[in-house]
Amino acid sequence: MAQVIEWKNPGPEDIVWKYPIEDITWGAQLIVHEFEAAVFFRDGKAYDVFGLGRHTLTTLNLPLLTGILSRIAGYRETPFKASVIFVSTRVFAGKYGTRAQTTELAPLQVHGTFWFKVEEPSLFVMEVVGGQNAYTTSDVNNYLRGFLNEKIIDELSRYDLLTVFTKLDETSLATKTAILDAFKRIGLDLTDLRFEGIDTTPEYRDRLFWLRATRAAPEEVLRMETVKEAARELAKSPGAGIGTGLVLIPQIMAPTGVPAPVPSAALIVCPSCSARIPAASKFCLECGAKIAAPTTATRNCPNCGHSVLMTAKFCPECGHKLE
Repeated sequence: MAQVIEWKNPGPEDIVWKYPIEDITWGAQLIVHEFEAAVFFRDGKAYDVFGLGRHTLTTLNLPLLTGILSRIAGYRETPFKASVIFVSTRVFAGKYGTRAQTTELAPLQVHGTFWFKVEEPSLFVMEVVGGQNAYTTSDVNNYLRGFLNEKIIDELSRYDLLTVFTKLDETSLATKTAILDAFKRIGLDLTDLRFEGIDTTPEYRDRLFWLRATRAAPEEVLRMETVKEAARELAKSPGAGIGTGLVLIPQIMAPTGVPAPVPSAALIVCPSCSARIPAASKFCLECGAKIAAPTTATRNCPNCGHSVLMTAKFCPECGHKLE
């Protein structure tokens, strides 16, 4: 009875299967089902590929492998040594998840789903199955997940934090294009890739809030952080330290090369005669009316508990959106 080589009852998630016997006889019957390809693999190289149908193995339909065997004495003897790798050409889905960083070294956590299929079975068997010893579906999935994560890390490292979060559609398209090219080099077609979650650390979330709120350049964010640190230090010093801060903070906030504006005194309107007078006045300079001390309504941020104005839309401490 002729030898029959067939991948029987593959599961819906099975990508690859290796025929367990490497002794192949001439005249053997190779059966390849729909959405499959059979690749003959020997000595680390992929040779002849068979598509849908029932094939009787002869030197005529194994020209590449026969060419190698012809260099060996008695190549027409049967059986001969070769591995038969069956590959599914259906579309498969996989999950990815990794940690990356932006150009300013902001940490990123990203995860999602990708869809792929084997486009060139011989190249796929050469680069992944044989090249990485991934002879099972589990091995292939593990390799592809790591391969994809590596490419995502490389691509996201080209962008700054604001671009990643505010132009995610453009970023994901560029990432998909880069991964598509990388997949083609290992015989795969990336049919789709989706970012389903992307996040950073609380520290960089705070920076992102300010970037989105002010559309500031990265150096402006650094200046803001400097102001916050200066304010913390000045808060520790009584009296003179506060006066120093009134001069220091405008200088820090001024853009490079632009002199800081001289702060003007705050003015209020007298409720009696409508004259503009200094905010610290207890009596009007024009009519002598007593000026009531101003009251400012505040509330606590539900996220961090910081006191904020009732009119504020975002918490200045943690960036939480206020109802």
